[in-house]
Amino acid sequence: LTRTEHMFFEGDRIRAMREMILAETVEARVKALDKLLPFQRDDFIGIFKAMKGFPVTIRLLDPPLHEFVPHEDAQQAELAKIMGIPLAKVKQRVASLHEANPMLGHRGCRLCVTYPEILTMQVRAIVEAAIDCLRSNIKCFPEIMLPLIGTQAELAYLRTLTEQTIAQVKEAEDYKPRLDIKIGTMIEIPRAAVTADEIAAKADFFSF
Repeated sequence: LTRTEHMFFEGDRIRAMREMILAETVEARVKALDKLLPFQRDDFIGIFKAMKGFPVTIRLLDPPLHEFVPHEDAQQAELAKIMGIPLAKVKQRVASLHEANPMLGHRGCRLCVTYPEILTMQVRAIVEAAIDCLRSNIKCFPEIMLPLIGTQAELAYLRTLTEQTIAQVKEAEDYKPRLDIKIGTMIEIPRAAVTADEIAAKADFFSF
């Protein structure tokens, strides 16, 4: 199981992540995510090589966004300076991300519903890495886990978006062979356990 949120906390990565969070338009978010794409792709290439011949379940971004922004005044001031925006704007965005109940709040699959470009970037990185490895005769078996799914409708929507992204990358890379990437979820909240029979209709696998 590869938990992707841990890939975003260093140097240039956390800076691009914070740019994405503070972005006010889809275009600005995509621009920041484009900076993260090569980092993600290289990480996945390394993981697929290390796990040659074995399946790798990759969980897409799971935590609420407030975990990626600074909460200390000095760090917020530094971020505002780097991004060339008023400190008040940084403080306002950080405050708006506060979660009363982080486990059931705006995180996991719900982030991808609100900001589908996050899912698109991560799936692109996974597929580009897989194609790179397969072309180098490194067998890899990526599985995409959509986190914190609670209803079939959430999984159905995000599965469609994931499949569309996989197809787009294959076309862009001119990769003809079949690419078998399983799409599933983690049953981790009570609602998902209760509605698991419905969710299963749209999932290739479950993790409990």
